[in-house]
Parts: sequence; structure tokens; C-alpha cells
Amino acid sequence: MKVALLTLGCRVNQSETADIKGSLKENGVTIVGIKDNPDICIINTCTVTAKSDYTSRQLIRRASRTGAKVIVTGCYSQLKPEEAAGIPGVSEIVDINNKFSIIKLVTGDSAGIPYGNYNRSRPYLKIQDGCNFNCSYCSVPLARGKSRSVPADEVIKRALMIGAEGYNEIVLTGIHLGSYGHDLKEKTGLGALLKNLLKQTSIHRFRLSSLEINEVDDELIELMREDRVCNHLHLPLQSGSNKILKLMRRNYSAEIYAEKIEKLSSRIENISIGADLIVGFPGEGEKEFDESFSLIEAGPFSYLHVFPFSGRSGTQAAGMKDLPSQSAVKDRMERIMRLNVHKKESYMSGQMNRTLDVILEERTNGGIVSGTSANYLKINVRLNDYIKGSLANIRPLKIIDGRIVGIAVE
Repeated sequence: MKVALLTLGCRVNQSETADIKGSLKENGVTIVGIKDNPDICIINTCTVTAKSDYTSRQLIRRASRTGAKVIVTGCYSQLKPEEAAGIPGVSEIVDINNKFSIIKLVTGDSAGIPYGNYNRSRPYLKIQDGCNFNCSYCSVPLARGKSRSVPADEVIKRALMIGAEGYNEIVLTGIHLGSYGHDLKEKTGLGALLKNLLKQTSIHRFRLSSLEINEVDDELIELMREDRVCNHLHLPLQSGSNKILKLMRRNYSAEIYAEKIEKLSSRIENISIGADLIVGFPGEGEKEFDESFSLIEAGPFSYLHVFPFSGRSGTQAAGMKDLPSQSAVKDRMERIMRLNVHKKESYMSGQMNRTLDVILEERTNGGIVSGTSANYLKINVRLNDYIKGSLANIRPLKIIDGRIVGIAVE
């Protein structure tokens, strides 16, 4: 049997697809691309923006045209099951909370997940799902539900399975990662889990995916000073205007955010800080946008993920008035993206002649190997021989086309 798996959206989606793929392979299924005449196509959808919905529909239609049986899951089909099921060729919609039932649908076997069978050199390990926040623009909690954590002993068990397969990095991921453990019978937190992972495994390094700014406390900052915790954090900002943050129902001020990232920058050597920003939220005028621009311009950011506002059905923001004009949003997007390029280049320029800890991932044209550093930089290096997923010390020398080029050092 040949199965194609196609995934849109966040790291949690990618983690879930990777676990399904690993289990299917263990059951003798051949994993192929969508162009390779699959018998079954599994589409893991996203709904974070209107564009995500559109892309999900397009991908489902593309899979249907192959003649394969099409199974659809994920946030888009969870919130709009009738719309997804109405696309010609869709044979099954799988509830987002029962994604792993896809394994039995395909193979007839409900065997467990073989954590450790990944194509990625840096696998995602999902430790939490759902979100208790109620941000006015976000539909993900409507699809994913309340926060739910994987018990700590199970997380460690899965991490040990991944480590046994020789992986050198695990990316801990969740929909609301910083709420980890608050719902468990024996309440715990992300810091305590990370301490246990460092103590009970020999994984070379752990990376934390997106965290809310209020969840970065002194305990976590101290843990991030450890060599085995990547000096990289993604901290959604969304807006640098207190007026807009209030309309978004975010639980911090621009001042608190700016103060915290400066603290991180001063305490953790060479840390890479990324952020999300929404441009064109209802009520955003030039003053509010300029406040966002100024905060980012002054802050120690290494990259941004920038999105134009997209009203999502069922959210409070979908009914808000006072939307900026399309031309204003376009102009603001262009301005912030130019700043993003400047921030990236400035951070990369500061890496010259450092020695970075890099996991080697893929060989590109001309014998060039690409990899990812602990501080989340994509780096190219020329190597005659390498093992995918192995570690190398790389010294950056120059920047070409937005990517660092370096040499291997002892």
C-alpha cells in the first residue's frame, strides 16, 4: 500500500503527521509523494488564517485528483467538517482529537507510535495540546479545545525512544507549550519537565517552540543557560500597541514584553529571539503600527513571522470594525518586512568568527550541506562526507542570499 501524507500549519500538526507516518512505516506501508500514485492521501489541515483554509481546500482537491482515497483531519476540517466533506473525493473526516485512529483506518492495526522513526533530523515531540486562552482573533482553541498535557513520565519515555535512534535534538512543542503540566493530577510545569529531561536522557540538545512572554520566568531563563538547551525562543508579540493588545485580549503590555526580551538578551549568551506580528488588526492606525515598529526596531530580535489580520469565523475579532484599508496594510507589511530583513542580517553578522553547534541535515547542490544551529540559524558548509543528523562545530565566515556560509572546525 502506498500512502501520501500532506501537512499544513504548525509544529504540532507536523509532529502528529510524523508520528502517524512512523507508525505506518512500521506497519509495512510505503510512504510516497502525491505525484507517485498513492492509494491513500492523508491531509492534515490548518485554519489559522483565511489563506490556510484556502490552501487546505486546494490541497484536498489536488489529492482527490490523484484518484486516491482521501482522509482529511486537522483544524480546518474540525471547524468546517461539512465544507471539507463536500469536496469531491473526500472519503473520511477524522476528528482532530482522534488523529491516530488514521493508523487503524489504513492498516487495520492500532499499534502504538514508534517514537524515533522520523525523516527530520530534529524531530518534534508534542507534549501538550489545546489552549485555555481566549485571544480575540484565534480560532485554534475552538478546534483544539482546552489545554491537555502528556504526563511527564510518558514524555521522558518518548524522549528516550527518540534518543535511542540517535537523534541529537528534540523540539518540545505544543499549542500552548507554557501551560504544560497545569492540568495534570500532580501539577507541574515546563521548567520541571525540562529539568527531568536533562537529567534522565542524554539527548544533546532540547529546543522549546513558541512560548508566551509571561511564561518565561527566572527558572526557565536559568535552564536556558544550560549548554543542552538551545539558546533560541519564539515569543509571539502580535502588536507593540497596548490599545491593540487589549483588543486582542493578550495578557501583557508592550512594556512588559520589551523588558522581558531585554532580560533574556542580557542573561543568555547569543540568544536568538523570534516573534509573531499581526499587521492590520481592527483599530490599528498609524500610531499603533508605529508603536509596534518602534518596539521591534529597538528590541533584540533575530527574525519575525509577520501576518496580515485575517478575521476567523467564531472569533470576537471577526466582528470588529475600524479595519485599516488594504493599501495601508500592504504598506505596513512592506515596512515591517524590510525591518525583518535588517534584523536578520544584523543578527547573522554578529555570528562571524563564533563557533556554532550545528546539526547537519540535507545535502544541496555542489556538495554543500545545510544545517541548523542551536540559535536557529540555517548554515551551509562544504563537506565531503557527513551523516544526516550528526553534529558539527561550524565557524560562520560570510552571508550569501540570507544564509550563513561557514567552515567546519575541530
